Amino acid sequence: MAVVKELLKAEANGNISFGNYELDEKAKLPDFEHKGDLYKVKTFKEITKLERNGMFVYESVPGTAVNDFNENDDEMSFTVEGPEDAQVTVEAEDGAEYKVLIDDLNVGKMRANLGGKLVLSVELGGKPVSVKIKKL
Repeated sequence: MAVVKELLKAEANGNISFGNYELDEKAKLPDFEHKGDLYKVKTFKEITKLERNGMFVYESVPGTAVNDFNENDDEMSFTVEGPEDAQVTVEAEDGAEYKVLIDDLNVGKMRANLGGKLVLSVELGGKPVSVKIKKL
């Protein structure tokens, strides 16, 4: 695993990868078309943010690299990497409850806020961590 030098790329399996936490200055890539949607990524050492069709999808503070990002109506999965622990916020259904697994360890149920966001802390320390979020 590593940072995404292209900032945002489509993977052979249909998923996407994005983010470069090694950058000292903000970089962005708008209008990246993937499966009929337009994605935009903004990333650098302090934050990584992904939008789809102008709507929020993912944000981390500090910046991270996200690989193999995949989502459907009921589940989201990805591998996240960064030099230090990060707060990750992802899109969710307003008030819905989710089961969160980090490196296949069930960290419990979480409820999305009324703004449709789910916030979790991920201990990184320079190694890739898998995250799976399943709607209950």
